[in-house]
Amino acid sequence: MTSPDSTERFSSRVADYVRYRPDYPAALMDWLHGPMAVATDALVADIGAGTGISSRQFLAAGHPLVAVEPNAAMRAAAEQWLAPQYPQYPQFSAVDGRAEATGLADASVDLVSAAQAFHWFDTVAVRAEWQRILRPGGLALIYWNSRLLDASPFLVGYEQLLLDYGTDYTAVAERYQDDATMQAWFGSGLRGMVQLPNVQHLDLDALRGRLLSSSYAPQPGHPRHAPMLAALQDLFAAHAVDGLVAFEYRTRAFLGTLD
Repeated sequence: MTSPDSTERFSSRVADYVRYRPDYPAALMDWLHGPMAVATDALVADIGAGTGISSRQFLAAGHPLVAVEPNAAMRAAAEQWLAPQYPQYPQFSAVDGRAEATGLADASVDLVSAAQAFHWFDTVAVRAEWQRILRPGGLALIYWNSRLLDASPFLVGYEQLLLDYGTDYTAVAERYQDDATMQAWFGSGLRGMVQLPNVQHLDLDALRGRLLSSSYAPQPGHPRHAPMLAALQDLFAAHAVDGLVAFEYRTRAFLGTLD
């Protein structure tokens, strides 16, 4: 993370983040372990691990993993969820560190993974830091869920709601890197890139929680909070089918060396 604000802006949203943020498609691990030939016992450093959503998929696939997360509340949530004493995740640990200063030893990990948090990082500084902690031949995996903006009338309406009521939505949304930027960041080290479909089916309570997990959604006490939730309820009523709306994403992933 590049500033105290970017590190702490999710502290009051941890419960909603844990419950309502999307997972990543199983096809991501299939791509990583299949065509990309990453070993399932590779030691992963999950950078900006947050509440452990990104860490869980690696642990479930058999990877030993250290989660690097500077936000104490989010790190505690990950530890509670994925604690080493849980027999299903015996190879998990979490450390207080930043993307640009992980605190990990030189040449100590096989794979650096950075998911949804990557757009907050100083992409020059992290490259040097990740080169330092990767073993020779180690890889970096960058990926995130990109919400589709116009794939359905519901998603068009949701985007307009964020534009109408979000606090700094436009500034945050524009931070996500496009494919050309990521290709340039990896340069000749880029080994592969993929886009995968992903979807959440949400009832009204889950949709509300998904919205409030976003750092740009005004919280209780803000003058736009109540009007935003009223508009969300109207949007849901207009587009729900059998009590659910489809929150659609593309999971975009990039893998390569940082030589």
